Amino acid sequence: MKKFFSFLFVSFFAITVSAQQLVVNKIEPPNWWSGMKLNRIQLMVYGSNLNDVSVNFNDPSIKVTRIHKIENPSYAFIDIEIPNKLPSGKYQLIFQKGKQKTSFTYSILKREKEKKRHQGFSNEDVIYLLMPDRFANGDTSNDSIVGYSDYMNKIKGQGRAGGDLQGVINKLDYIKDLGFTAIWLTPVVENNTFRSYHGYSATDFYKVDPRLGSNELYKNLVEEAHKSGLKIILDHVANHCSDNHPWIKNLPTKRWFNGSLENHLDANHNKMVFTDLYADSATIKHVERGWFVRSMPDLNQENPFVANYIIQNTIWWMEYAGIDGIREDTYPYNNQKFISRWAKTLLNEYPTTKIVGEVWTGEADFLSTYQSNSIYRNKINTYLSSVTDFPLRDVLVKFLQGQNNLYNLYNLFAKDFLYKEPSQLVTFVDNHDVGRAMYFANGNIDKVKIAYTILLTTRGIPQIFYGSEIGMAGTEDHGALRMPFPGGFPNDERNAFIFEGRTKDENELFGFIKELLHLRKSYPALAKGKMTHFPPENDVYTYFKTLRNEKMMIVINNNRTAMEIDMRPMKNMITEKNNIINIKTNEKYSISTEMKLKISPLSAEIFKVLE
Repeated sequence: MKKFFSFLFVSFFAITVSAQQLVVNKIEPPNWWSGMKLNRIQLMVYGSNLNDVSVNFNDPSIKVTRIHKIENPSYAFIDIEIPNKLPSGKYQLIFQKGKQKTSFTYSILKREKEKKRHQGFSNEDVIYLLMPDRFANGDTSNDSIVGYSDYMNKIKGQGRAGGDLQGVINKLDYIKDLGFTAIWLTPVVENNTFRSYHGYSATDFYKVDPRLGSNELYKNLVEEAHKSGLKIILDHVANHCSDNHPWIKNLPTKRWFNGSLENHLDANHNKMVFTDLYADSATIKHVERGWFVRSMPDLNQENPFVANYIIQNTIWWMEYAGIDGIREDTYPYNNQKFISRWAKTLLNEYPTTKIVGEVWTGEADFLSTYQSNSIYRNKINTYLSSVTDFPLRDVLVKFLQGQNNLYNLYNLFAKDFLYKEPSQLVTFVDNHDVGRAMYFANGNIDKVKIAYTILLTTRGIPQIFYGSEIGMAGTEDHGALRMPFPGGFPNDERNAFIFEGRTKDENELFGFIKELLHLRKSYPALAKGKMTHFPPENDVYTYFKTLRNEKMMIVINNNRTAMEIDMRPMKNMITEKNNIINIKTNEKYSISTEMKLKISPLSAEIFKVLE
């Protein structure tokens, strides 16, 4: 019996000693760079028995300025300062507690100077939005990874399709030849969780999901895109993570999240509260602290450790991969003071980059307050050059459905005085969250052509959702509208990436959009020109785009019959002395003294005004 109790005592002692062992498993960010403006960073250390440790680098020029005291010994937060001219290399971060000592190799890298990094985006660009999992499968070996499950396979249309980053790399020529200049991929970080395929539920903010590829492959994608003259926009999520993130089981600090799985506020979607003169502070806090959905815990950005983590993570990806711009998900749900600081810090490090905030509201007066330097929101600057133009999308969808006429479009553009920079709005007809153009048009290709002509010839930075260039329709169900691109996956019955694999209607729309994209490049006024428009008459809308000596005239006819328009009210823009040429057909027209022009039914015509 004594031997038995002795055995228990020894085992208990061994377990206790093991539990008190000083261990460092991981540090985030995993490395940094010398010569950064942000050279004072905060390391988040993962391990055990980390409370009351002393820390220093083997090179004393890297200063440990503070070791924060927190209750959870599984983590440590350490502030360091990196000299601007520190040579790149691997340095040892030494941890000591009593007689225990351990070290961790921490790399300081040399910054890359390639010119095409951090280019930003503007109204000269057209963005191609794709979901890597649904676009193309370039590497079947990563379709299934041990330890990575996908519960959404149980829901029709919501499981993983197997697309990956190699698939995107393989299709860069397709995207470039079509005429796009930038690619926005939905988030690529690890999503080992219920909602795994779309990327918005991170379980590791510093790691590409292995079913999509690797960090190195993502960086390679950016480099290959740059070689092809394409920019890459990072889809970033500062507001929330997955309820399957390791933080959930072991909170770094007590207030890491706003609430808990068992006790939290559900999302409040009142995006107008930040400029509402009569909003109560509790309502504002509810918007910022509410959980978008239960499976996406809301990060407490008022917690300084969380705030530092998010800022550093964004800059790390920008520097590591050479990202050109950021699309910030669920922008209004973030703490507004924090997200302003986040954007300001990012732009201070990368002055040439741009940020577009997703603000899902169809009301221009509310949307405009989220753009940087808004005159209606003087207490805080968002530093967002761009916001998502849902008001235009809503008008275009109703147009496709036949629920409104072109006066609604004219009226929408007439409200552009609300925006500081209307030319920098990111415009779209459809995206990964809303039904596609062809679905709302109920297969009416003429209506869809008009919608895309409007998108690509008015103000803003156009974005087109993958597959819409061939008229993919689906439904409003997320699984259906995010359907895999035909030909991007093994055993597909056809390959819609090539002419022979598309139907007649698909090739008609594909050719139309491709021509529009290339005309937009050939005639810079279509992209950057000053817009002058006239009130629609008989559902015919005419507007001009002027850039220096180049003047373009766009005429939209929403009638099922040909219409003759009277151009006399437009005499400030065009006179009987001008001739015009249809830039698609190369047909020339003389503007007679009668000032009349006949336009085909359900069409959008683009003319160049000749002096």
